Amino acid sequence: MQELSVKRSPKLTERPHVREAMLWERVEYGGRKDFVRCDLCSRRCIIAPGKYGVCGVRRNIDGKLYTLVYGLLTAMNIDPIEKKPLFHFEPGSGVLSISTVGCNFFCMFCQNWEISQSRLERGLYGHYVSPEELVEKALSYGADGIAYTYNEPTIFFEYMYDVARLAKKHNLYNVMVTNGYMTPEAIKLIGPYMDGVTVDFKGSGNREFYRRFMFVPDPSPIFDALLEMKRQGWFIEITDLIVPRYGDSEDDLRKLAAWVVENLGAETPFHLLRFHPYYRLDNLPPTPLETLEKLAAAARDEGLRHVYLGNVWGHPLESTYCPRCGYMVVERRGFSILAWRLSKNNECPRCGYRLNIRGRFHGGSGSIIPLL
Repeated sequence: MQELSVKRSPKLTERPHVREAMLWERVEYGGRKDFVRCDLCSRRCIIAPGKYGVCGVRRNIDGKLYTLVYGLLTAMNIDPIEKKPLFHFEPGSGVLSISTVGCNFFCMFCQNWEISQSRLERGLYGHYVSPEELVEKALSYGADGIAYTYNEPTIFFEYMYDVARLAKKHNLYNVMVTNGYMTPEAIKLIGPYMDGVTVDFKGSGNREFYRRFMFVPDPSPIFDALLEMKRQGWFIEITDLIVPRYGDSEDDLRKLAAWVVENLGAETPFHLLRFHPYYRLDNLPPTPLETLEKLAAAARDEGLRHVYLGNVWGHPLESTYCPRCGYMVVERRGFSILAWRLSKNNECPRCGYRLNIRGRFHGGSGSIIPLL
């Protein structure tokens, strides 16, 4: 009599999107030796067996830390680099942008809350794509680089690390859009493979704002991370989401701008982003334009030479102006570059001032192509 074969479902740790994590160690806690500490983000979660870190995608399984979202992608698009936003890094280039689920923040105003706040095993979803498949996809669509974005890339670090190493071998650049809550160890580990970064502040880094609206105890590790990113040679741009009533203090904005000037340099591109009501903070109005313009003037007053407004399509402060003579050297609308007036060395054609733009102008169209 022929025996029926029963196909065994793979254990969780045998699934392709589940991998042993990087940057963790076993610690003793409460007399037990099977707890682990995650050293990837600045929360440094101590995780009991069977439990998850704050991000909801890293789990202690039998005394080892695993990531449950390795290559489990929720989005894959070809974006203009300006969408990140990165205005001074490889302008006009196309970048393959990816995300998973999960986040180490709990922002009440998150624009991508469907993926960022999907936590724990019951909330995991996505389409598995190996690093090799992803890089092949980037090359086949003519992308110039890969962006780790939409949700917090820190929490899918292992996948980002493997993809970034492979991307470099194929002359693709790597950039991330991050809340900046990475540990120095994580930044040093991926440092040789990352080229650029947008670090997203909210409410100008006000500590009480981070506690009340993002459930983050202390934003100060972000500043330490920025210094390490600078040491690693990454090209850095800063965004600051201005939330009306609660996160629009001019004093806080001036403090942040002054810190950037002193520690990262006056040439650091600085983007003030307009808030739109969303998720759990949908009772507020969009940020008034006059507030954004006032804060932009304050940022320039603190010494920043390239201050932009985001989420305000058609505003003059979407464009780049020569810090010396004021000439509009790059004209933008949204994610599109309408006119590029810099020389091949990224110098102002009127006065010769050389702008801090890394890379050449690629002449992109600003269009978005969804792939997943």
